[in-house]
Amino acid sequence: MKKQIILGTLAMCMIIAWSLATLDSPAQRSEARRPGEAFQPADFGKLIGMEGFSNTLLQNHFKLYQGYVKNSNLLDEKLNTMLRDGKTDTPEYAELKRRFGFEFNGMRLHELYFGNLGEKKELDPASPLYAALSRNFGSYAQWKKDFMATGTMRGIGWVILYLDPLSGRLFNEWVNEHEVNHLAGCTPLLVMDVFEHAYMTDYQLDRPRYVEAFFKNINWDAVSKRFP
Repeated sequence: MKKQIILGTLAMCMIIAWSLATLDSPAQRSEARRPGEAFQPADFGKLIGMEGFSNTLLQNHFKLYQGYVKNSNLLDEKLNTMLRDGKTDTPEYAELKRRFGFEFNGMRLHELYFGNLGEKKELDPASPLYAALSRNFGSYAQWKKDFMATGTMRGIGWVILYLDPLSGRLFNEWVNEHEVNHLAGCTPLLVMDVFEHAYMTDYQLDRPRYVEAFFKNINWDAVSKRFP
């Protein structure tokens, strides 16, 4: 009986520890908000001083991110008010409903982007993620080549390494305008912002140099935690 109690206690401790570990990112923590509670901007000040990213660029980028948080809250509040007031059949409601995806995804993608920056270590070749990248793309080098090539395509948007949990496959996807081109049901693992505001202050039109700087600062521990 005592053995069963001890084993049960150990199991409960493991569950609690796992639950806390899954809430390590700002984006995940904010998911626990109660209905009606405002989204709070995460503090990414630890990235100030990061090599290849000037303080001016980062501070301006943080302000832009905070704007997405503010607008997500404003739209959430307005939509809920219109729902209570019976105004869901109005053109205004429809347009705000469409806009919410843009603002919300702008908030979340920036949290994922800043969250996977700030370290200098390479991805561990012995890690499950490294093995998965090699298996899906032929080699880690081939995956990196494809990701960087996607990031230097003409246009503005995001580059996202996705995991499809159903097939186990990995994809490098180009996403436009925050809410367009996402792969349904897939998990974003590595997120890179390729809108002009992410690099023009430091690199002008030389986006390939920005992509190289991004790779030098990836926090692979954070990315690996997103990979189940």
